[in-house]
Amino acid sequence: MSDGAESKGEIALVVGASGTIGQEIARKLTARGLTVIGIARSADGMAELAAELGASFRPLAGNMGEDAAIDQIAAAIDAPVAMVVHAPGLPVAGGIRQADTAALVEACNIKIGGLVRLVRGAEPHLRAGSRIVAVGGHYGFEPTAYAATAGVANAALANLIRQLNWAYGPDGITAHLVAPGPVDSDRLRNVAAARAQKAGTDLEDELQVMRGDSAINAFTTTGQVAWAIANLLDPEADALAGSTLFLDSGRRKGIP
Repeated sequence: MSDGAESKGEIALVVGASGTIGQEIARKLTARGLTVIGIARSADGMAELAAELGASFRPLAGNMGEDAAIDQIAAAIDAPVAMVVHAPGLPVAGGIRQADTAALVEACNIKIGGLVRLVRGAEPHLRAGSRIVAVGGHYGFEPTAYAATAGVANAALANLIRQLNWAYGPDGITAHLVAPGPVDSDRLRNVAAARAQKAGTDLEDELQVMRGDSAINAFTTTGQVAWAIANLLDPEADALAGSTLFLDSGRRKGIP
């Protein structure tokens, strides 16, 4: 598919459009010819993006942690939906020994419940070739002692994506998990700060240690995440149905 050639007049929904990753995804999808409905708790956080992207971007304030979001999303859609992207951020709650149990429950509600709500709101407008995409993360596959919410919620997300793929696959709709990380962002620095506090080290030293976990001594960028998601619009991505795209900059050692 050439950029925008087959997507004009269609919609993409992006949850987390006020965040660093979500904004980059919105930019990339509008460049592919889609109108993006950006969803976040507050429309205020999307004002600059809306001004930048113009009529190609429509902000929608909604809480993906509540079932009311289903009807809000459904009411905002007025064209076929080529892609839904669930990329909400999670609060950093520390390690599994310290994290409040309520934070673990809320993380699963946002990541798991939120994706189900997103899909149900968009379902009447999905068509053959539509993509259901969730942004998970490295810690869902490489558990640590210091990122409890990201680890637990993103691990569950991998299972949910497989279930969605089997449920919607007969209609030609595929589900995909993108697992980046760590991504160079404000959130990364929050995780690094939690690690530094636990280890009693300096934040910048901890960031360098985290870079060293990569075979190429690098963090994943928001642009790389958006690039991978946009490529899922191509018909060849049918072959990736139900799979996880690991964008970890060479961190994983396990097979697969």
